[in-house]
Amino acid sequence: MAVPHGVSQPECLLCSSNGPDVRERGRIIPLSADLCDRCWNRVANELAECEGATAIPDPEFDPDVGEWIEPRTCRQCHVPVRCYPTNYDRWVELATFELPAKKVPPGHRWRLMRPKAANTPIPVATVAIRVGAIDPTPGEPVIPAHEFLCLKHEG
Repeated sequence: MAVPHGVSQPECLLCSSNGPDVRERGRIIPLSADLCDRCWNRVANELAECEGATAIPDPEFDPDVGEWIEPRTCRQCHVPVRCYPTNYDRWVELATFELPAKKVPPGHRWRLMRPKAANTPIPVATVAIRVGAIDPTPGEPVIPAHEFLCLKHEG
């Protein structure tokens, strides 16, 4: 199919490629840049490594299988954790409780956002956002990354 005169496909900000896979990325907070799939995966993986969002997502739930599903626990210390997708499509394990921001180091502070579907007040997902641009007040509740609390974490 020919592209009409004067209309072009978006260009990847990093590699300058054009194509159908070039689009704005990010869930709740768009990254304000058009990226192709290859560049997006590279950027998202680097960001995930930096922020500690390297968890493996839970397997898809099949309602036709009548098996009991155990709550997720840390593979190292066996404490219950919650696993959420980030706004850049990677997964992070978080604690099951909140703490005041003054008790959690800046790199381990997360919040949960519930984006709504277009033209409706109904939330469609829960997404983890790392607190970083604006520091919360000392008493403001944040959810710590489990990595910060893990009893057997090496680091």
